[in-house]
Amino acid sequence: MTDHDVAQDPDERRLSTREAADRLGVKPETVYAYVSRGQLTSRRESGGRGSTFDAREVDALARRGGRREPSGAGSELAVRTGITLIDRDHCYFRGVDTSELAAHHSYEEVAEWLWTGEMRRGIRFTAPHDALTAARRAVDALPAHTGPMDRLQVAVIAAAAADPLRFDLSERAVLDTARTLIPTLVAALPRRAAGRPPARAGAGEAGAGEAGAGEAGAGQAGAGEAGAGQGSAGHAGAGEATAELGAGGQGAAELGAAEKPAPELGAEDGPLAPRLWSRLTSEPADPPSLRVLDAALVLLIDHDLAASTLAVRVAASARAHPYAIVSAGFGALDGALHGAASGLAHRMLLEVLDRGSAAAVVADHLRAGRRVPGLGHPLYPGEDPRARALFALLEDVPRARPALQAARDVITTTARHKEWHANVDLALAVLTVATGMLAEAGETIFAVARTAGWIAHALEEYDEPPLRMRPSGQYSGPRPPQPLP
Repeated sequence: MTDHDVAQDPDERRLSTREAADRLGVKPETVYAYVSRGQLTSRRESGGRGSTFDAREVDALARRGGRREPSGAGSELAVRTGITLIDRDHCYFRGVDTSELAAHHSYEEVAEWLWTGEMRRGIRFTAPHDALTAARRAVDALPAHTGPMDRLQVAVIAAAAADPLRFDLSERAVLDTARTLIPTLVAALPRRAAGRPPARAGAGEAGAGEAGAGEAGAGQAGAGEAGAGQGSAGHAGAGEATAELGAGGQGAAELGAAEKPAPELGAEDGPLAPRLWSRLTSEPADPPSLRVLDAALVLLIDHDLAASTLAVRVAASARAHPYAIVSAGFGALDGALHGAASGLAHRMLLEVLDRGSAAAVVADHLRAGRRVPGLGHPLYPGEDPRARALFALLEDVPRARPALQAARDVITTTARHKEWHANVDLALAVLTVATGMLAEAGETIFAVARTAGWIAHALEEYDEPPLRMRPSGQYSGPRPPQPLP
């Protein structure tokens, strides 16, 4: 947008470029970028030198999520969001402690509340027939050795192709898509066959890379999976989640009630955790184990602007449809420094159990110059609150005791040299090792859980000016003109 030479209204407060930059927390060059994109209006004062900006317009842009760019090396992109706050070793969703949410509500209930602000007890997500059929056919055509993340990436594309209304970005349509996509992704994964052996220590490590300390510095995983029911195609009725509003509903407490039998794992219209369980392990489910899985799904819904979540917001800023934004999240999650962390912790615990002690295993990691998997997180000076919540629940799972003791052995061993606290990857590894899941199961849980958070971020971004996630490049190549090559 061009500048205009006009006389100043004495009742209108104007800001210089520097003042506007300071108020937005950005560099002066970024202020001009906002002008070029139509997000700010500038003008030149009579007899003045340089552009000025309406203070009210600048404040409005700051409230909408203008970037804050710390000066100097290591500057970061910051986006205003009302979804997740991480503060003093606690994580909050919309101001509510995530550990409390996981203790009292199911994954579907928390996802629905995060999207709409309404806590619907007993809500269920079901998959439409057309999307589920397309996703299963596409996944079934993959080679037998295909991993779960590859299957999820194929499933989301197939589900998108089956939905002719996917480009409708109205809030209602996006919510309908979210409620059906998550169960479609879970149901598209093959069930684990009985008798299939779990991954052993060292299996599949080639090419996995070192993910650092859990999600530390790498962001988090997210994505959708889920079970499926039958519904109509597209959004016509299929997007409406089923709510069972009987006595007390079926929330997190029911999943953990030891006196109640485990839900039928073949029921594709029941709670999501049992549906996912049958895709992760062939071992029978019990209420305490399902309780841990459901709590993990809740705790991993979001974690501020992890790498995959930022990718989602960039796609949403370009007005990509919900399936495409989930695909963007999967793409970032597939990186060796993002989704692989839980698998590394899983293999480490298996090795500790095989060797009977953590000392040699920890020494091997340190000797090779690697971080010990499952320890430390840059956002938490102390223990990751998600790990703390899951460890407490794992105490009630008898079969988890050996893996839980192995994890404690790792923590105690490393504490002799440095106080490294457990992160959520180590807690997830205890669950996956104890229940005979494959090493990739932790990443799958991350992916399913995070899909709900990605949708929440997309809903926020759809309300922002389009294409605002367009930082300016700092050219470092040779100055023109250069000779033709």
